Amino acid sequence: MIPPESRVRMGGPERDFLFKPALISALKRGYGLADLRSDAIAGLTVAVVALPLSMALAIASGVPPERGLYTAIVGGFLISLLGGSRFQIGGPAGAFIVLV
Repeated sequence: MIPPESRVRMGGPERDFLFKPALISALKRGYGLADLRSDAIAGLTVAVVALPLSMALAIASGVPPERGLYTAIVGGFLISLLGGSRFQIGGPAGAFIVLV
């Protein structure tokens, strides 16, 4: 049996820390306009590479290219919202296309 003092409480500050959105925590740590500008340029660069790649992966998977665009856009937003690091890059990857 686990002693009561070593159990993890799932209420209060511990729980709030686990479920804090990444955007709010990034803004609190000194995220300024210069960082926003740099991130916007980086996001545009990743989009220029990711959108054609996602279309190519969709074609290689046997579905229309539009579905690749949909998944790249929706996946990009999900990665941005749920991401846990400032230095995280997310996008389509073709490593398993041979298996598909």
